[in-house]
Amino acid sequence: MSGLLAGFGPHAGFILASYGAAALILAGLTLAILRDHRAQKRALETLERRGAGRRSTRERS
Repeated sequence: MSGLLAGFGPHAGFILASYGAAALILAGLTLAILRDHRAQKRALETLERRGAGRRSTRERS
């Protein structure tokens, strides 16, 4: 492990902390997107149950 840290030089702590922060941010954004996707699907299903249809499935005149 110390060989890996030595490869980063004197700024190893900053570099590793930056990678860790980026990974946490990406994971958080991914979770937020997945939660929003599920909420949007539920909202669409609710609208469809009320009778609202999708414009993409309507016949064009």
